Amino acid sequence: MPSTQPYRIKTISDYHQVTGLPKPEHPLISVINFESIKHLPSKKPTRIVFGFYSISLKRNFNAKMKYGQQEYDFDEGTMSFISPGQVFGIEVEEGKAITHSGWLLLVHPDFFWNTALAKTIKRYEYFDYSVHEALFLSDKEETMIINLMQNMALEYHSNIDKFSQDVIIAQLELLLTYSERFYNRQFITRKITNHKILERLETILTEYFDNENLAEKGLPSVKYIADTLNVSAGYLSGLLKTLTGQSTQQLIHDKLLEKAKEKLSTTHLSVSEIAYTLGFEHPQSFSKLFKTKTKLSPVEFRESFN
Repeated sequence: MPSTQPYRIKTISDYHQVTGLPKPEHPLISVINFESIKHLPSKKPTRIVFGFYSISLKRNFNAKMKYGQQEYDFDEGTMSFISPGQVFGIEVEEGKAITHSGWLLLVHPDFFWNTALAKTIKRYEYFDYSVHEALFLSDKEETMIINLMQNMALEYHSNIDKFSQDVIIAQLELLLTYSERFYNRQFITRKITNHKILERLETILTEYFDNENLAEKGLPSVKYIADTLNVSAGYLSGLLKTLTGQSTQQLIHDKLLEKAKEKLSTTHLSVSEIAYTLGFEHPQSFSKLFKTKTKLSPVEFRESFN
């Protein structure tokens, strides 16, 4: 029986070794041209975990990548972001060798040691996006990203001095900020796809809160909503913040308050009964949320209709 354990590549030196590349010039950062990679760990379906950050800009990739249960076929000029510890997979048609072009930036977390980026890198939510939520770049955007990667490579190829890390960190922060901008642009420009997600989100929330078993199931979690929409929680959050200005949790609360107002204004159920039917274990939690959002207690809201 084959092992289900993922193939772990802990260091950038290990990655260079398993892909047939020369030893890296810097142990904590490497910029790689995909065409120079000799081979990948296996031609069979492979689950992989990196011990470092990976930012890739791929072209002409003839394999499939998997993250969780999702598959993604890479198109022209797409970027993907993988953080340490994420499990992803590579699948290649039997008898075919992997071919691709583009650039790969690998950065070990230790490279950020004692810099502000050690904390701020966690704010770039796209590291938690699934592989099928890749960033699609225009030719101009692609050129900008490649130039930044090559500038970092040029810096560590040169004689390393006390400024080297700061220069590379500055270039990396710029790359991350541009990527955030480009994702924001993608959320806005891919209107049809993204608005379909919003429509499905509205349907999912309506059906969930109309369900008679809501008291037993409890309130929907952000993970439940994202899984039902077949997107990652981080991607959904970024999309919603751009298109609606609200988080997934805020939209769940909005739908909850909509149902609560309906029950308060059209039924004679007590506040406690309404709280339980909406999935709250404790009526006090419901009343507190309702007042925080509406500036009125449930009782005061009900009285305003009399």
